[in-house]
Amino acid sequence: MSKQSSMKVQWLIISALVFAVITAVFAVINVEAVQVNFLFTTIQTPLILVILISTLLGGLMVFLFSFVRQVQMQRRVKQLEKQLAALQDESSRPTTATESIDGFGREIETSATDRLGTPDEPALSSGPGSLNGDSTDRER
Repeated sequence: MSKQSSMKVQWLIISALVFAVITAVFAVINVEAVQVNFLFTTIQTPLILVILISTLLGGLMVFLFSFVRQVQMQRRVKQLEKQLAALQDESSRPTTATESIDGFGREIETSATDRLGTPDEPALSSGPGSLNGDSTDRER
């Protein structure tokens, strides 16, 4: 565990303890009986129980939501690690000499066709000094 992670855990524990002490003091101060109205019934209970149960239910909900989020993130990390491994495997696979030569030949052929043209298409002119030389004559 790294030092930064350890410090983070320590601060989390300290914060939780401070919150627990504040909640306990607040609950002990408020001990009178209160009426809690549910939709179907009403009960009379000490306020300390209402405070403590509400705090515990809130903490439980936060825990469950963070747990679900953590599981989702772990699944996403595993998926991305698989994709990365597949891409690294694909990029480390050596290409055959034929694939390299064929690809290089196509690049030269495409480049030459763009500059010089084909018998059916005129060459691309790039202004004065182009390879076909007649672009400067047409501009005059």
